[in-house]
Amino acid sequence: MFVFCIESSHARGMGHLFRSLTLAAELRSRGHSVRFLANDHPNSLRIIRERGFDVALYDLAAVTGWEGAFVDPAGPSPIWINDRLNTQRSHGETIKGLGAKLVTFDDRGDGAELADVNICALVFEKTEDLRGQDVRLGVEYMILNPEIDRYRRVRQGLASILVTLGGADTYGVTVRVAKWLSSKPFPVTIVTGPSFQHMAELEEVVSTAAPDRFKLLSQVPSLAAEMYRHDLAITGGGVTPFEACAAGLPCVVIANEPFEIPVGRALEQLGVAFFAGHHSVFDLGILEKPIPIRRLSETAMTKVDLGGVGRVAALLERLAA
Repeated sequence: MFVFCIESSHARGMGHLFRSLTLAAELRSRGHSVRFLANDHPNSLRIIRERGFDVALYDLAAVTGWEGAFVDPAGPSPIWINDRLNTQRSHGETIKGLGAKLVTFDDRGDGAELADVNICALVFEKTEDLRGQDVRLGVEYMILNPEIDRYRRVRQGLASILVTLGGADTYGVTVRVAKWLSSKPFPVTIVTGPSFQHMAELEEVVSTAAPDRFKLLSQVPSLAAEMYRHDLAITGGGVTPFEACAAGLPCVVIANEPFEIPVGRALEQLGVAFFAGHHSVFDLGILEKPIPIRRLSETAMTKVDLGGVGRVAALLERLAA
């Protein structure tokens, strides 16, 4: 049994949810039982159930003391997967005391050293401080949507821009990006996620722009399919730019959170994206210069592959053996 314990909300964002769903689907396809524990966030709970997984609620405010209700003492030892960041030691001790193996992602909490595996594909600075019995670093452990494989192509030039800044876009960065793009000559498609709460402001910006400048889409059935239609994406600094790059879609990255700043810089150093800065002071001036789209696209497809979910699933299977 694999137990995914996640936190997903407007404030936290929904990247943890979608990453866990991709890994859970891979484990299920390999014949393993999977269940989810999640905080009370209606959109997230709906998405988990729509993907065919059981989900139970846990109290986000309670650090520990609740975990035993979700572990069967008579059953086989589960693999407990925390995708919440910053595992606290008391919680980690409880999980280990229940006989479970503990897996964490990008975890710098004081409980991370108790993790059997700490997978840190999104950590690009101060990696020497990471803790865990087995710490896995590198883009090769990035868990990306395997559907992307159907939509990979080399871009030849800049004809269309996609803006996709997460399932929640906590700080309303999409609105400010749209304002900047409203006077520029690029056709722009904006995709908002299931917890986006800034639609009124966004629609106001779009309504004052030239006709046909913007296309607004909400909760598209397949972001991978939508990415295929565009030549450059403006994204946050989570998993999305890596998914775009795996598809051959170069990115301009805006960091929504401070920990996304080194992600944006790392992608720029890989030669697959431009980093526009933290959302409070972002600069999209790169769009006013010639952009080598084909070179970026070819490099992106070389540097970022889709094998991460399989590598992580195999690692967890060995842990469960």
